[in-house]
Amino acid sequence: MPILDERHDFAHPVEPDTAWSESYYFNAYDPVTDTGLFTRIGVRPNEGTMDVGLSVWLPGTDLATVHGVRPQPEMTDSDLAAAGVRYERLRPMAEWRITCDAEAAVRDLAGRRPTRTAHVALDLVFRALTPAVGSDGQGVAGAGPSAATRASVGKGHLEQAGRWRGWIEADGVNHTLGEARGNRDKSWGPRRWGGSAMWRWFSINVGDGVHFGGIRIGTEAGDLHRGWVWRDGEATSIRAWAVRTELAADRLTHAVTHVRATDKRGRVHALRGDCLRVAPVAHEVGGRRTLINEGLARWTYEGRTGYGIAEYLHQLDGDRRPVVPIE
Repeated sequence: MPILDERHDFAHPVEPDTAWSESYYFNAYDPVTDTGLFTRIGVRPNEGTMDVGLSVWLPGTDLATVHGVRPQPEMTDSDLAAAGVRYERLRPMAEWRITCDAEAAVRDLAGRRPTRTAHVALDLVFRALTPAVGSDGQGVAGAGPSAATRASVGKGHLEQAGRWRGWIEADGVNHTLGEARGNRDKSWGPRRWGGSAMWRWFSINVGDGVHFGGIRIGTEAGDLHRGWVWRDGEATSIRAWAVRTELAADRLTHAVTHVRATDKRGRVHALRGDCLRVAPVAHEVGGRRTLINEGLARWTYEGRTGYGIAEYLHQLDGDRRPVVPIE
C-alpha cells in the first residue's frame, strides 16, 4: 500500500476541469462523551468558492450542523476557513487543528423534536496514529471503473488514522474528549456529486492499533474496490469489500452492516457495524437526486469493539428508491 509523503498534505496543481476540488475531511467519535464530528472543507478555484460542512454528534440523537460558502478564486492550503469553522495544519501528515465558533442548526435524528438553533464551539487536535496511505493519480489516465471514478470523485486521495484531544461545547455544555479516534482523508481532482451510481464507504478504528478505510464505488464500467487495513504496524491494501446490509423499516436506511474485507494477502477481515445513529445528507444536481446516509457505527472485529463510519451513497429514482439495490 503506497505511503504518501508530506508534500501531499499541501495543495496540488489545479487542472482545467471546472469541477476541480481539493478537499480535507475528518471524522471523530468519543464513546466516553458520546460526541464527535464529521467535517469537510473543499476549495474549488475554477468555480471560485470554498465550502465547508461541519456536523457534530451530540449525546443522544442530536446532530448540530454548520454550512457555509465563501469566495475563493485561487487555490489555497493555508487559509482554510469559512462560516466560523477553521482547519489548521500544525505538522504535515502528523497534526491538524479544527476550531469552530458558530450558530448551528440542531436536528433530532430520531425525529422526536423540531430543528432548533444552538451555539456550537469546539477546539480539537487530530494526532496521526498511522502514516498517510493513498495515491496521487495526477498524470495517470486510468481505465475501466478507475477512469470513471476519476472523473467524478477525484484523481488523488489519502487516508490516515488518528486520535483526538480537545473539547466540544453546545447548549452551554462542555464535553472534553476522553477516548476519541477517527480517520482523515484528503482528495484532489474533479468532484461531481451525481457521478457515482452508489458507494459504500468505511472508516473504522479499533483501539490505537487496528484501522480500516476504504470504499466500493459503483460505476457504469463496474464496481471499483479501494481500501486499506492497518494492523501489526503496517498497511495492507484491501482488494474487495463484500457487504451485507440489515435495513431499517424504511428499507433505505442501513441499521447493521456486515463486511468481509479481503486484503491483498488473502486475509479476510470480518466486521459488523451496528449503527448508533444515521444522518441523511441530500444533494440534488441537474435533476439527479443523491442521498448520503452517514452512519455512526459501533464496530466489532475479532472480539474487540471499535467505532467509526458506515456511509452509503444512493442515487434515487423518481420514486426516491435507490437506482442500485441495497445489498
